[in-house]
Amino acid sequence: MIEEARRQLREASARDPDAVFAAGVAAINAGIEDEALPLLERAVRANPHYARLWQALGLACRGLEELAPAIRALERAALLAPNDGLIAHGLARTAMEAGLPSVALFDRARRVAPKDLSIVLSRTAALFLEGRLAEAFESLEIELARNSRWFEGQSALARLRWMTGGRDGFTAGYEAALARGPADAELWGELIRTLIDAELYDDAVEAIDRARRGTGGLAVFDAMEAIAKAETGDTAAADRLFARLGPPRHLTLVVRVVRHYLRSGRPRDAAALAESFLDDDPTGQLWPYLSAAWRLTGDTRWEWLEGDPALVGVYDIGDSVGDLEGLAERLRGLHLATHQPLEQSVRGGTQTDGPLFARIDPEIRALRRAIVEAVEAHVALLPPPRPGHPLLGMPRRGRVRFSGSWSVRLTGGGRHANHIHPAGWLSSAFYVALPPVEERGPEPAGWLTLGEATELGLDLPPLRTVEPKPGRLVLFPSTMWHGTRPFDAGERLTVAFDVAPPRG
Repeated sequence: MIEEARRQLREASARDPDAVFAAGVAAINAGIEDEALPLLERAVRANPHYARLWQALGLACRGLEELAPAIRALERAALLAPNDGLIAHGLARTAMEAGLPSVALFDRARRVAPKDLSIVLSRTAALFLEGRLAEAFESLEIELARNSRWFEGQSALARLRWMTGGRDGFTAGYEAALARGPADAELWGELIRTLIDAELYDDAVEAIDRARRGTGGLAVFDAMEAIAKAETGDTAAADRLFARLGPPRHLTLVVRVVRHYLRSGRPRDAAALAESFLDDDPTGQLWPYLSAAWRLTGDTRWEWLEGDPALVGVYDIGDSVGDLEGLAERLRGLHLATHQPLEQSVRGGTQTDGPLFARIDPEIRALRRAIVEAVEAHVALLPPPRPGHPLLGMPRRGRVRFSGSWSVRLTGGGRHANHIHPAGWLSSAFYVALPPVEERGPEPAGWLTLGEATELGLDLPPLRTVEPKPGRLVLFPSTMWHGTRPFDAGERLTVAFDVAPPRG
């Protein structure tokens, strides 16, 4: 994919706008936007009235999280093609990610493309970010009243309710739709998956019982029940259900069975199953479980995987970031939720929405520049390549790219559950503000732990603990288990991000 995109970039002439647009889109899809920029910039100078070229230039800049020039290019595209829904939506979404008012832009995009429900989802996020919560709920509820099987809308509504403290009724949209169509197996599946994501496993089992009654007992719910039973530690029931399903063939279920084996004291079975699927695991979801299984069985391959201390870097970069208190104030203003998000590690706190490093706030841009410099230095110090290794087996060249960035604000008793980041290559913790030691509690309150998988009930000590300090950045492999110790009182404000795997 990357080499084909590079071929298109080499062969496209700036005087052929169609060829440049196609090459630019291919480069964006391949993640090599930086290589496309020179050609796109020459092409828009040669063809200043070609809207698609400005669109491609804007999207390439957006992919590089350079949103100020992205907005300028997309504004030019929108002027040239005012009735293009994709351009209108792209401009609105880029403005939102930059931290600018964007609801009016989404309204315009909606008028241009009234049937595109993805615009409704993006507009809802913009309303939330602008503090217009009632309107955000109303936007989704209006569309769901027209089409209760709009699954993306149901999911967004449930997650919005959860983040804003409505845990007791967060699945009300699903329930209302199922009251009208109790035999809808797909809708039941969406509800059950949402309950599992929320770790409400008993509620999920109860919903599975109702789903079977409503749909005539379809076997499609067996895997969901096996997962829920396994996560609650009901080993006998999970064993029966997984056996009924037969050998797992898809990675999602393989991961769940591996988790079950580890949780139920069968690390050798977990290792055997995970190893047999490594070639079918492009995102490296199985490595954290293999590490735990190898450590539990005394298999020294865990040392090859994550035993080298050089894989972890601790850097005090506060001077490079600048005004930490100003950064803290900016971040506090972005924590609009009142409850932890679904499917995340936060316990007792909130997490910001959207790509933090895309924002154009000067405090965020200064932080991003310091982070990029530190990541580049860390990558240069990594051990030599190791074939097959999830971190060291990757090529290490090209600019630093982020697959996600966000801020977390924890309060007294808050922590991060032990987890991993399958979308990343390197993961992180950057400490912005911390409670005073007398509020935080005795060591190691609030400390970062690496290599500990207590969420699976495993008695594995951490490979390393790191004391948090304002201005401190910790980098570690995304496949490494990590979490934090709870602390007594005060505010713990951090920024985290995932570095995307390097492009070849």
